[in-house]
Amino acid sequence: MRSVPAAGPAGSMWRLARPGPLTALTVAAAASGGPRGPYQWLAESPPVRWAQEGLAALQQAAGLPWWAAIACGAALLRSAVTLPLAAHQSRLLAKLENLQPEIKKLAERLRYEVAVRGKQVGWSERAARFHFKKNLRRIITELYVRDNCHPFKATLLVWVQLPMWVSMSLALRNCSVGAAGMEVQEQFSAGGALWFPDLTAPDPTWILPVSLGLVNLLIVEIFASQKTKVSRFQRFVTNFFRVVSVVMIPVAATVPSSMALYWLSSSCVGLSHNLLLRSPTFRRLCRVPSTPSDSATPYRDIVSALTARYGLRK
Repeated sequence: MRSVPAAGPAGSMWRLARPGPLTALTVAAAASGGPRGPYQWLAESPPVRWAQEGLAALQQAAGLPWWAAIACGAALLRSAVTLPLAAHQSRLLAKLENLQPEIKKLAERLRYEVAVRGKQVGWSERAARFHFKKNLRRIITELYVRDNCHPFKATLLVWVQLPMWVSMSLALRNCSVGAAGMEVQEQFSAGGALWFPDLTAPDPTWILPVSLGLVNLLIVEIFASQKTKVSRFQRFVTNFFRVVSVVMIPVAATVPSSMALYWLSSSCVGLSHNLLLRSPTFRRLCRVPSTPSDSATPYRDIVSALTARYGLRK
């Protein structure tokens, strides 16, 4: 067998992970004699491979230890990709909020016109309600088009952030279990810091998982503190994400520390971005329209809302 020449800490080991050479996942699939499963297909997909190569390039260019490269990679992704999308989402939500008085006024006028028309042609109450809802949907859609603020556009952040999070998580798992090359796994095993020196093993102290759960819960509670009038659906969504934040603690305690570190770093950066997007100065910089719910002291309001909700005042 031809020997492979030695290389630097982040050089040829990543070339082993390129398409062509067998990885640990493909060897396992060949040994089992069966086709690749959905997880194997996803773990070897191009986005995951790009995430591995991007992380390797960052580590090599900056000369950082692997734990710092993971944390910096999370910060760079959140700042370069999700922060602009979050600012775009804030602009859309602000436009939608400013549309509500106009929608309410038009709905009242439409209700009157439908009632008059219903008496003229003899509509039943059910028929009048049908025509009212149909025309109201049309009017609202026209307003969304006019102001370019359809609510579905506000979900773009989720559709970008979730695949990016999954790809980075699988890339880190590949590096931790040897699917990206044994050299990578060896470097990860000594690339940690403090209480998690081995990035391929779960955090035995649970500090990373518990910190992740607390940060995620704080993000959920900050969002919940914004709402004064909460619908049943909004209450359900808030409780759902509270449960997800708690469930992520034992999940993060069973995965390699590299994944838990990435999840925690991503959540911390996301929390800082959420707080940044509350700043009136930053909102003006991002051209977010002013709304009736804007506050001149947003951070003081967050603290007051949290202390009032959980009885932290003495």
